[in-house]
This record gives sequence, structure tokens and C-alpha cells, in this order.
Amino acid sequence: MNLIKTMGVAALLLSATTLSAQKYQGGLVDKTVAVVGGGVLLISDIENEVQQMRAQGYSSDRDARCEILQNMMESKIFLMQARIDSLTVNQDMVESNLSQQMDRFRTYLGGDEEVEKYFGKPLYKLRQEWRQTLEEQSLTQQEQSEVAGNIPELTPYDIKQYLDTVAQDDLPIVPIKYQLSQICVYPDREAAGMAVKEKLLSLRERIINGERFSTLARIYSEDPGSARKGGELGMASKSIFWPAFSDAAMALRPGVISQIVETPDGYHIIEVIEKKGDMFNARHILLKPQYTTEDRQKAFSRLDSLRTLIVDGEMKFELAARFFSEDPATRTNGGQMADPATGSSYFEIDQLKPQDYVAIQNLSEGEISEPVESLDNEGYENGRSGNTVYKIIRVDKIIPAHTATFENDYTELLNRVERQKQMAAIDKFLEQKVKDTYIVIDPMFRDCDFTREVWKTKFD
Repeated sequence: MNLIKTMGVAALLLSATTLSAQKYQGGLVDKTVAVVGGGVLLISDIENEVQQMRAQGYSSDRDARCEILQNMMESKIFLMQARIDSLTVNQDMVESNLSQQMDRFRTYLGGDEEVEKYFGKPLYKLRQEWRQTLEEQSLTQQEQSEVAGNIPELTPYDIKQYLDTVAQDDLPIVPIKYQLSQICVYPDREAAGMAVKEKLLSLRERIINGERFSTLARIYSEDPGSARKGGELGMASKSIFWPAFSDAAMALRPGVISQIVETPDGYHIIEVIEKKGDMFNARHILLKPQYTTEDRQKAFSRLDSLRTLIVDGEMKFELAARFFSEDPATRTNGGQMADPATGSSYFEIDQLKPQDYVAIQNLSEGEISEPVESLDNEGYENGRSGNTVYKIIRVDKIIPAHTATFENDYTELLNRVERQKQMAAIDKFLEQKVKDTYIVIDPMFRDCDFTREVWKTKFD
């Protein structure tokens, strides 16, 4: 996202309707690279965007700058229309996004001072600029939604018309999909948790008695990212950690070892190295509950017995799931699985956990897998892989990969046609606005391969 310059500089550049260069404090030269209606884009806007990309680990080149410029010019056009349409900024979303952006850069760069040093501006100034940018983005996105939402509501006739006009080779291929049900058994998590706590208490005692926290973290911690650095996490905003972890760390004095802290990742002991405002640098040792061969054999034996009863016709799978499955999300509906991200009961291969796919890949409809060790969905929305669980899986239905058809894939085709019409509406809007708007682009970007030919008519 581009960083907008101060109102004083913007007003000065706006007053001159031609492209020009301006001198700033310290003798640095900034240059207007595009005029879009009543607004200007500076080369510093582009470089600020590049700087943010680099701060987050993205590479940049001249092609990236061309793409950034085009995106900025298009955003200006949407922004002008949003103001004509009297759209209002969603301030709650702006403030939330601003806080997240600040926390990301503070974490990436190592604190407030490093952020100020990297961008060459005080934090309050960055907040002002980023807030303005996010407000403009809010308006831009709303206007884009307005334009896309103005397409007529699609009907089955539109979908049939699309199928009649599109080449067969251009029709979407629907990948193989599975509908599955499961019966789950968890290992004894309480006993495993107690074993982990005992081990962490022993490590905490060793640290208090003089052993180095960093040495023990390298040996024992199950967080690979920090273990090799002696458990050190680096200066980061408290908002990026689990609340229990952040609360415990913020309450510690430097050098004091925490009691055991439980998070969805496992169990931790923490030592704070430094605190600055709502940021901290800490070491931690993470241990996760471990399950024994005995746990696995016990669960597999139970699942094997249930599978035998179901295969022999002595019990229906749905009834067994309701009475014996320990997964609350699926047992109430007879074990039927659903994608936690979409709610759909159909899974493509890449939506399945690898362990689950290995278990069912050679099965036919109606067949039940052997017991398998897998993972549940706890923490799914936070990018975690879940807790250990043992299960048997029934393949309820297989839809082979195929070319989309009106009868079987209406929803997929409807979404595809709707997206195409929305993009066409946005393209038409932009093409017309670019033609009708006073726009001048500096020749230094003449070699850019803009995706819209109309931009190439706007060079000074």
C-alpha cells in the first residue's frame, strides 16, 4: 500500500498541473510521476511501497514498480468516483488494519525505534500516513464492490448461454472430490499433559539452579524456529502471540522464569529479555504432549472393533459415530466431515490432511479405512495443524474429476460466470474513466508493459 505524502507537499504539487520535481529536506529530490485527475503520484509513493515490500521479505524490480504505478493510478480513479458517490470510510476496519500493520512492521523490524529508522520518520507520522492510505483503500474497495455489484443477477439462462458460447477446452475442470465421515478417538491428553508439565518443571528448576535457559532451549524446545536461537523470539508485538503467552510474558520481570503457560501450541516456560511498551523479546521452551505406542495401540484396537461391527452389518456407521466418536464437530451428524474453512461436505485432495488422504486414496465408495493417526482441526484458522487424533474414515461419495456441466456443477459455473462479468464491469468502468480523466504519466515509465493499453496514451 502506498504511503501518501504530507498535505502541504500534496497541495504544492497539485497546484502545478504539469509533471515536476520537488526538493525536500536534506536535499532529496522527489518527482511527480503521474497526475490522475486532481491527484498526483510521486516516485516516493512507489518507493515507499517497494520499501514496505522489502521490509516484509518480498523482492522488487522495475516490473514491480510498473505494476505498483498502475495499481495506484487505478486506485486513484476508484477513489475519485467513491468521493463523487459520497461513500464513507469504515473507521473501525481502518483502525483494526492500522494496528495490525503497525504490529507487523514492529515485529519484522524489531521495535518502534527500528521502524522509525527504517522508514526515516517518527512513528506518529507513519501512523498518520498509513491511516490516510487505509482510509483511501476503504473507499476504493467499496467503489470496486459497487461497480462489480451492479451486474444483473445471473439466471440459469446466463449459465446455459455461457456453455453454448465457450470453447470446450476453456470449460473449467472440476477436480476429484470426496465426501467423508469419520469416527475419532483421542489419546489420554490429560496424562500426556501431566508428563509434559513434569518435564518443564524439571527444566525450570535446572534454570533456576544456574543452567542457561538458552542451552536447554536448544536441546529440548519443540519450537524449531526459536530453538536454534536458544529459544529467543526477537522483539515483537504482543498481539502476534496467543493471549495466554503474551499475558504471561508482559507480567514477567526480565530474568524471571515463568510458571508453566498452556497455549494451543503446547506448554511453555518463558524468560523475558526486554520489554518496550506492548512489545517484548523473550526466550521460551515449548514442549508438546507426546503419546506412547500403548496409547496408539489402545485407540487402534477400539477403532478396529468398531470397524468390524460396521463392516459385518451389526452397527451402522452413523450410530457408531454418535455413540463412540470423540470429535464433537462431527459425531452429532453421524460423523460426516466438513471443511472448517468453507463448511462444504466435499473435499478436494489439497483440502484433506495428508494422513487422511493416504488412508482413503485407494478406497471405493462405502469402504472404511483402517485406523489411522491424524490431526484434528483445533487452531485451523490460526494456521495450526491440530492435535493428535486416531480415526477410521468412510468414503461416502467420490465425484471423479470432470469437465464442468450444467447439471452437476451449476454453482461452480455460476461463480465463474459471475466473476467474469464482475471483472468485465470493472474493466469497462476503468477503460471509460481513463479515457475521460485528465491523466499524464512521466516518460520514465514508457517501457512499462501496462495491462491496459489505454494507459499508453497518457504519456507526457
